[in-house]
Order: sequence, then structure tokens, then C-alpha cells
Amino acid sequence: MNDNMHRKDFIKTAIAALATVPLFGGAARAQEADRPKDDASEPTHDMSQFPENWTRPDVIIMILYPGFTALDLIGPQYFFGSLMGAKVHLAAKTLEPVLTDTGVSIMPTIKFQDCPKSCDVLFVPGACQGMLDAIDDKETMDLIRSRGEAARYVTSVCTGSIILGAAGLLEGYKATSHWVTRPMLHHFGAVETDERVVIDRNRITAAGVSAGLDLGLHLTLKLRDEFYARTMQLLAEYAPAPPFDYGTPDRFKKEELDMIRGMFGGFVKKTDALGQKHAKEK
Repeated sequence: MNDNMHRKDFIKTAIAALATVPLFGGAARAQEADRPKDDASEPTHDMSQFPENWTRPDVIIMILYPGFTALDLIGPQYFFGSLMGAKVHLAAKTLEPVLTDTGVSIMPTIKFQDCPKSCDVLFVPGACQGMLDAIDDKETMDLIRSRGEAARYVTSVCTGSIILGAAGLLEGYKATSHWVTRPMLHHFGAVETDERVVIDRNRITAAGVSAGLDLGLHLTLKLRDEFYARTMQLLAEYAPAPPFDYGTPDRFKKEELDMIRGMFGGFVKKTDALGQKHAKEK
């Protein structure tokens, strides 16, 4: 049994325990009360009152490519992997481990050529140079384009939205990206939007890196319901309390921000050139 199955069993048990609250009525509570005091067996839960939509056969494809940002993927994957009944595919060109930009390798579960033709969620993480290389890779872009056109939801974190844009999947949609690349979204026909998570019809894009956790919760809400999503937030103990509030550019002095932005000078030029080329070829 793999780690994903262990977590799903834990989530299922945890949510089952919540069946004792008034929201679900008193059947589970009564069942526990009727058990003989000397019954040493493991507690059981009456699953019959659980909403049917809590277990669904969702198909989720998460794209892996060399150099992507690990947290872009792992944040949403925590929530996707905890959706009861869902099948989460970590898709790459081969089944060899994919090295991320932080040095962590992720093991794919399926090759591009074997991916389902349609899916409920297509997800693309971001990167710096890895993002540019992915856009130059025909096989990667063909897979993203074809599955994106058929997906129920097309999603990304960070500069993954630039990849979606280059694949022609953001034309006429509001979208966001990492603050460094967000101004370039217009090259791809997208409407730049300064929000942490932007939902426009079936396109859901998130800002930089840590915003993937928020994206995961938004998708959990859409694929299940609010109580399921709130429960997942609790089990993840996602209650951010950083030691300071400097997670957006507006918190910095101009000279500080200029210095930080300068670190990405070459990357910004390459991305902007890519966007301009895309705009001319449309």
C-alpha cells in the first residue's frame, strides 16, 4: 500500500469521525452508544449518511517537467491526493524521476502517451528556466494543449500560467502568475489580475509558489463541498502565521524591490521575448 492510500484511509477515517456532529444527525452517535461496554473491537462508523458526492472518480493530471518548482506541485497535490475516489496522475515524458529546481526529485506515475484523453483537472506548475524549456518542448506542450482543451478545470500555480498561455489556453481569460511574470500575461491574450487565486470560468490560476495551497483548497471546494474543504484545511492545519508580512511586492521599498527584481533580469527578458513572439504569431 502506498503513502497516498495511507493518507486517503486516514482522511476517510477522520471525516467519518465527524459524522458524530449534528450536521450528520445522530445515527453514528447512537451506534457508538449501543455498543456493549466490553466490546474491545475497533470503533466503526456509519458511512451511510455521508453525502454521495464525497467520493467521486475524478481524474487529475499534474504535469511534471525538468526544473519545475517542487512546492508549486506538492501544495495542490496534498489536497488532490486526499480527494476520496480521485485518481491523481503525475505525468511526465518518461517514468524516470524528475528533478525539480530545488533539487528534490519527484517520481512520475504515468507517461504523457498513456494519459487519459480527458480529465477533471489539468494542473501545470511553474519554474524559471525549466518553464522556458518546457515551452520549447513540443511533446510537453502538445499534451498540455490537448488535455487542457478537454479538461473540466485548467489550473496552474506561479509561472505555470505562462505555460498555459503559450499553449493557447488563456486567451480571453483573467489570470495571475508569479509577481515577476504577471505583467507578461497580456502577450498570451490573458487579462492580468493581481489576486492570489483567479477563477474565470473553468480557468483557475494561482500566484507564486505557496499560493498552490490556496488553489488546492479552491479545487477541493469545487470538486466536493465546503465542509469537505474546511475539513481538509483543518487536517492540513493550514493556518498561516508567518513571522512577518512580506509576501507581496507592495510590502517592499522600491529600492529593495528593484534589487530583488534584478535577480530575475535575464529570465524576465527571455520570458518577455517569448511572449512578444507568441503575440506576433497569433
